[in-house]
Amino acid sequence: MVDRANLRPGQKVFIQAGSGGVGTIAIQLARHLGAKVATTTSAANAELVGRLGAQVAIDYRKDDFEKVIADYDVVLNSQDTATLEKSLRVLRKGGIAVSISGPPDPASAHEKAFNVVVGLLMRLLSRSIRAKAKAAGIRYGFLFMQSSGTQTAELAKLIEAGAIRPVINRVFPFERLNEAMEYIETGRAKGKVVVSVA
Repeated sequence: MVDRANLRPGQKVFIQAGSGGVGTIAIQLARHLGAKVATTTSAANAELVGRLGAQVAIDYRKDDFEKVIADYDVVLNSQDTATLEKSLRVLRKGGIAVSISGPPDPASAHEKAFNVVVGLLMRLLSRSIRAKAKAAGIRYGFLFMQSSGTQTAELAKLIEAGAIRPVINRVFPFERLNEAMEYIETGRAKGKVVVSVA
């Protein structure tokens, strides 16, 4: 939202899966940056995402987000390609869809200095979504998640200041790593699942 979308105060951002690990942090960061936030979640988690700062909580089990929101500036996609394509339709002209779940685009291949073959593969994988975005007058970008000491330090400052509160759903000891993975795969986690190595 900062590096790719340059999110600014007053803009509208749609964050998918607001009660998940990425969503709970992204909602709070977007609100801290002064944006209006819409998200998808279950009815059971609507209160949670509201407390985190989402002004619009769309129950994905009964409502089609495409029929609820429109003219957004930014979409943070963390779902499948079909959901990404629908997300393009809630953006205003000039808006941007940033995906962390794919497909990767040529710019991200260049940024990561992948070899020519990998770059061509990424170009092919993202050709359809890039063409749809271009036809709609919007931008599409993929973000490879990576560790950044600078960004981690900035997030730590926000956490220490109370602007962002990590949501921890469950903590598993390292010996129960398989159980933790099984729990994550159920899709019922609210926020992050932590594996303790201590």
